[in-house]
Amino acid sequence: MWKMSDVLTFRQPQITIHSLRVFPLLYLASPFSLYPEGPEMAFVQACRLSAKLIRNGVKIYSPIAHTYPISVHGDIDKFDHSIWIPFDESMMRVSTALLVAEMDGWKESKGVKIEIDIFARDGKPIYYINPNSLAIRQ
Repeated sequence: MWKMSDVLTFRQPQITIHSLRVFPLLYLASPFSLYPEGPEMAFVQACRLSAKLIRNGVKIYSPIAHTYPISVHGDIDKFDHSIWIPFDESMMRVSTALLVAEMDGWKESKGVKIEIDIFARDGKPIYYINPNSLAIRQ
């Protein structure tokens, strides 16, 4: 027998890592400068999550994973927003959705907030991912 609460409960379909494959390019937002374990570990964690996503067929761009090595080996200040923000904005324009890594410090990250605001302003989908379980939510 059904209950009225069953009728009134609307459940969104579960989003899985595989359902992200439909996007031509996802932009992965993650904390960096204020990451509790430091920028180097923020880079390592972004790379690990990016690798998990790529192995699952998700096309991902991570500004931390992709540009941190350039800053280190190209002798560019990794915190120079006059260099990195315009580059990141270009990548956000061509990305079709945002994936926010719920790493320690993501809620306090000014950069992650800016990225969320830009994708929200542009009306692009925003998803949140637990980097350990790979659980995804909207």
